[in-house]
Amino acid sequence: MAMSMHRVLCFASGRVKRCGFTLVELLVVISIIGVLVGLLLPAVQAAREAARRTQSQNNLKQIGLALLNYEIALKSFPSGYVSSIGVPSVNAATLDAAPGWAWGTLLLPYMEQSSLYNQLDMTLPCWHPRNEVIVKSRVPTFLNPGAANFDGDTIVTNDSNTVLARFGRSHYVGNCGQDEPWGYVPPVQDWSRLASGPLYRNSRVRISGVTDGLSNTVFVGEHTTISDKTWVGVVPGSFSCPKDPQRFPFTDCDHGATYVLCHSGPAADEPGIVHPPSFPTCHVCQMYAPWNGGGGYVLLGDGSVRYIATTINLDTWAAMSSCALGEVFSHDE
Repeated sequence: MAMSMHRVLCFASGRVKRCGFTLVELLVVISIIGVLVGLLLPAVQAAREAARRTQSQNNLKQIGLALLNYEIALKSFPSGYVSSIGVPSVNAATLDAAPGWAWGTLLLPYMEQSSLYNQLDMTLPCWHPRNEVIVKSRVPTFLNPGAANFDGDTIVTNDSNTVLARFGRSHYVGNCGQDEPWGYVPPVQDWSRLASGPLYRNSRVRISGVTDGLSNTVFVGEHTTISDKTWVGVVPGSFSCPKDPQRFPFTDCDHGATYVLCHSGPAADEPGIVHPPSFPTCHVCQMYAPWNGGGGYVLLGDGSVRYIATTINLDTWAAMSSCALGEVFSHDE
């Protein structure tokens, strides 16, 4: 018995060939793994960004199909947002009024969201308590997977930072054109004389009205990171503000219309200034994308999606943002 135990202990103490790693060998293996991870990580990140870009393009294409189907059914594209005229509750600074529903809400039945749309009481303002729960819904088609501000509600506030409503988030804004009709003092009721784009307050633009051509006109584009937008609507007296003023020092809060709309410039109060997607000025009222490389995806009126570089010719971008001014340009500029 003693002899048997001795043999076991000798066997355990190393009379067979050792199969483990030395410390040096282990460090070499770890170093090799680290190098491989370092080589693969950029490729993985690039693949993820490519997938997010593709998803955002698909979202815009779905929105484009919904816009065209809406126009076929109702003989015009949806309003940028709907505002009553001449009612006692009109906001004096902007002439915005109830019900406030925006183009995103109006498109819901045409993008497989009829059940959500049918739960809304469209006869009431978009901020009415009866609609409070439904208007906070997350609609995947309106969410850009590459956006940093992806989660949570869009909190709508006034100039005193009082919360007026909580809406579902959107990372896409409608194109109002070159000028910003919401910025006039005194305010202008009829934006059709100021807005050169297809989507603005109480707009009823038809395909026949896009005389510059659907393939030459921007309808919708990405807006992320700078400020929170919504698919729901516009609350009178609200202000859209930059999420991080230290990071985006060139933009101030803007009127509530910019929760759902943007413009390209030049505007009446900014002569000669044009800001294409992701332009460094980074206004809450411009298109801004999350992608590295400077630019963003936009939806044209024919349903196609294009990547517009920040370095695009400024006159070309301004021309693409209008729908009936007759500008001549090349898509290669």
